Amino acid sequence: MIQGLYETHIQVRDLEILTKFYTEILGLKFAHRDENRPIVFLWIGEDKNYMLGLWEVTENFQPRHFAFRSSTEDILNYSNTYLTKRNLKPYNFLKNETQTPMVFAWMPALAIYFNDPDGNQLEFISILEGDPNPQLGVISYENWLMNKQNNPFE
Repeated sequence: MIQGLYETHIQVRDLEILTKFYTEILGLKFAHRDENRPIVFLWIGEDKNYMLGLWEVTENFQPRHFAFRSSTEDILNYSNTYLTKRNLKPYNFLKNETQTPMVFAWMPALAIYFNDPDGNQLEFISILEGDPNPQLGVISYENWLMNKQNNPFE
């Protein structure tokens, strides 16, 4: 029955500002604005494949987290430039003041984070080839590659 995740929704404080952020800054495509409710729908990637809903709330705002699927090459080579050109500050999962993507060895996946103007935590993530190695925790990509090379059967 379940073939994947089609859509997710987040809360925003100002629908106009965040719609502009997601469309003009990140490049998502406008899909629909509901005239009866404070919500905008945006396409992620090709139309009708994935959707993001932005719900404007005036009380009890709760920032959320979600991830955009990216390629390993884009995360390693372009994510910091992509984000800083858009005045967004990349950070890693450890929040250790570096802008270096990190590997979640339990998956394994490479990831870098940034926030939207309302503080929703966004992520670029790429699933890596190879077997999970949870005991490694969250490590640098270089350490992941070294471990993979030293332990090719793990």
